[in-house]
Amino acid sequence: MIRNIAKLFAGAAFVSLAAMAPALAEPAKPECLAGAKPGGGFDLTCRLAANALLESKQIATPMTVTYMEGGVGAVAYNHVVGKRGKDGNLVSAASSGSALLIAQGKFGQPDENAVRWLGALGADYGVIVVAADSPYKTLKELVEAYKADHAGFAVAGGGAVGSQDWMKGSLLAKAASQDPKTMRYVALEGGGAVLTALEGGHVKVGSGDAAEMVKHHVAGKVRILAVMAPERLPGDLADVPTAREQGFDIDWPVWRGYYVGKDVSDADYDWWVQAFEAMAKTPEFARERDARGLFEFTLIGSAFDARVKQDVERFKVLAKEAGM
Repeated sequence: MIRNIAKLFAGAAFVSLAAMAPALAEPAKPECLAGAKPGGGFDLTCRLAANALLESKQIATPMTVTYMEGGVGAVAYNHVVGKRGKDGNLVSAASSGSALLIAQGKFGQPDENAVRWLGALGADYGVIVVAADSPYKTLKELVEAYKADHAGFAVAGGGAVGSQDWMKGSLLAKAASQDPKTMRYVALEGGGAVLTALEGGHVKVGSGDAAEMVKHHVAGKVRILAVMAPERLPGDLADVPTAREQGFDIDWPVWRGYYVGKDVSDADYDWWVQAFEAMAKTPEFARERDARGLFEFTLIGSAFDARVKQDVERFKVLAKEAGM
């Protein structure tokens, strides 16, 4: 009788303690590392997580955003790998551009397996743009013209040779059965310079991103011929066909995501995964994502890890084909 009562109390105590103890511990000092100066894409990515996590009540302590400039994220990546691999408080911003640079070996020795990929919370998409008075009204017309005289087409992008804009231009060249290495690429400082070059007639084609180009398309300053998305984008770009619709198997999502250190514990990693999953279902998150001009693109945990590694392999192939 006494033994049974003791078992009963022991069981009740165990249930009570289990109910009180959280399965995973919230980071005490949540931090997001942006691998560039304030104001850029990595900053945007960190602010998205910081604001949405707090507003959706996934964290009680505001997330600090810190900056580490250098190598378009390479310095921050190597810092996490070398010095903060076990820090469960830290998430770091990344993008599809990070995967592209890793594929080209521009992050140094650490590869895509040197960190744990956490999740993507939004994306922009590549676009092919021409001037408003361009004779080309469809991507097919542009591709045919490029095929006939590729030397007469200067393609402008907001990045150097090997950048995402250059890669998007190379896909146009490949669609026209031309060697990307022969593409006349004009590397400019950002999308604003691309728009100026198009409007001034200095280049015939612009390679850019939807969020940056859409307002100029709506204003009639340029014409977006195609979006590099699996499906048409909502809002002001709903009437612009995808490259796929026009017969070209070209996708280029510019995802915004996060990683943590390779040696972060499973418990800490799982806490972040669950927090991101819960946050992504809230109206607060949708509002924060939309305010930053991002489109829906949510991959978290193992699904995102697989996507990053697939992207790196795909970019390696594209880089090799392009002679990078």
